[in-house]
Amino acid sequence: MLNITKNLLLLLSGILLTTGCGYQMVGKETHLPPGINSLAIPTFVNQTFEPGIEVPFTQAFLREFIQDRRVKVVGRDQADSVLEGVIKTFQIYSVSYDRSGTALEYQTRVIIDLTLKGKSGEVLWVERDLSDSRVYRTSANILISESNKAAAIQSLARFMAERIRNRFFHNF
Repeated sequence: MLNITKNLLLLLSGILLTTGCGYQMVGKETHLPPGINSLAIPTFVNQTFEPGIEVPFTQAFLREFIQDRRVKVVGRDQADSVLEGVIKTFQIYSVSYDRSGTALEYQTRVIIDLTLKGKSGEVLWVERDLSDSRVYRTSANILISESNKAAAIQSLARFMAERIRNRFFHNF
């Protein structure tokens, strides 16, 4: 009997502590304007000379918003809002060398613009010049170098998509 009373007292103390100090579960709260329940994310526009870079960025943004589930990701014709992305800049440059002057690592940098538009085309939110970079190792084997470059681009895309999803729902 004493053990049951002790456990009940501990449970009640825990409940009082978590509710009394303003603690609350987070994760599904949003600060979006009313009426935004669905989102379309069309293929990003590639304004760079890097072929296909729009694919990992579009996929990363789709994946982030689909997995989050606070808004439904649908086609443009069914959406309350559209998130459009433009990849403005893709830069790549060497950052470290061996003794003979051969590049060992490259850094890739991407700059994108994002615009959230409502159903009637009005601009609801704009994020300009969002940028980030990643370093990757190069190799004498071109396939390894290209694979490392692709992994760096995918990492950039995932990180930027996560950052925007967080801003989208918490700092709109």
